[in-house]
Amino acid sequence: MRRFRLAVLLALTAAGPALAHDFWIQPEHFWLAPGAGTPVSIVVGHGSFRQRSPVSLERITGFRSIGPDGVVDRRPDLRGRPDTQDPVLAFKAPGVYMLALDTNSTPSDLPGLRFTDYLKVEGLTPALKLREQTGATDAPGRELFSRRAKAIVQVGPVDARPQVQAQALARVTQPLGLTLEIVPERNPYAPDAGDTLPVRIYYEGHPLTGALVKLNNLEFDARPVETHLSDADGRASFRVPRTGTWQLNVIWTRPIKGDPRADFETTFSSLTFGFPPGGYPRQG
Repeated sequence: MRRFRLAVLLALTAAGPALAHDFWIQPEHFWLAPGAGTPVSIVVGHGSFRQRSPVSLERITGFRSIGPDGVVDRRPDLRGRPDTQDPVLAFKAPGVYMLALDTNSTPSDLPGLRFTDYLKVEGLTPALKLREQTGATDAPGRELFSRRAKAIVQVGPVDARPQVQAQALARVTQPLGLTLEIVPERNPYAPDAGDTLPVRIYYEGHPLTGALVKLNNLEFDARPVETHLSDADGRASFRVPRTGTWQLNVIWTRPIKGDPRADFETTFSSLTFGFPPGGYPRQG
């Protein structure tokens, strides 16, 4: 069954950019010195299908950083197509930063069987049940899809003072108001974070139950390391070693009426973070 699910997912991804489900922000360095810059890639796909996203600048409706210096609009740093030129972002003040990116919606059409396979692989059971109840299982799958992506960047050494750690925790665990959002309940860069990362999934501002949340090791991302369904409070928990680079992703969809282009509105969301070469820095 696992091989079948993976085969379906790979086949869907190979079909084209609209079907390459994983989408994320990947800084070249998740940890860097104050004032230093890092190239930041916008990536789509996974495994051998990974590539810089061909999303146009016109589709990117928001790109910002939230850090010790407040909220900074980073969209002006996107000077070319994301698939040909990585923006270089610099962060002056030390501390934890969140990067966040939004796109607008674009239509996607799939033959009925492939759309059903996609819904199964991504755990979109409400859409599956609705198509079954309405006798539309074999009908083409028409959706409007958009992307949401976040990344956590550490600038300078981790400051273990309680006040600074409290500020960093509040920044990382505060929902940003994205349509679909993965919100950590711990700061993975905190000295005492350990290797368990609980997260909460929000959809339109409310905890989301029954969403399939996946954890990928970005160095070996042909298939997820862990998957969990969010519980009644929208929560899921993952074991994340404090080395390497990591991505969490989730997808959700809802039926829509009155739009001649689509029957569903789908949102893809991700969260990325990573550690320096050699793993989490030793303290003291």
